[in-house]
Amino acid sequence: MIEIIPAIDIIDAKCVRLSQGDYEQKKVYNENPLEVAKMFEAAGIQRLHLVDLDGAKAQHIVNYKVLESIATHTSLTIDFGGGLKSDEDLRIAFESGAEMITGGSIAVK
Repeated sequence: MIEIIPAIDIIDAKCVRLSQGDYEQKKVYNENPLEVAKMFEAAGIQRLHLVDLDGAKAQHIVNYKVLESIATHTSLTIDFGGGLKSDEDLRIAFESGAEMITGGSIAVK
């Protein structure tokens, strides 16, 4: 079985796409991440990968309110990543509704 897991990248609480990972070359494709998450859910998607690009840049979780909003208003299983550098960041992510986290650089520490 193949499961499609869409991702939403977040900067300034908006859905964005970066060109080659360059924060200066971002395109906002929707100003409301909850709206996008609800569209995925309506299409039968069950899981979502949510990436806090502000958090990745700042080295600590930033967009936890977006995570909280999506977790509260959808039944999506959310895998959250970006800026998770400390136990406190992990606590905030899980308390805000993440059911899983993706650890990048923190995984090697």
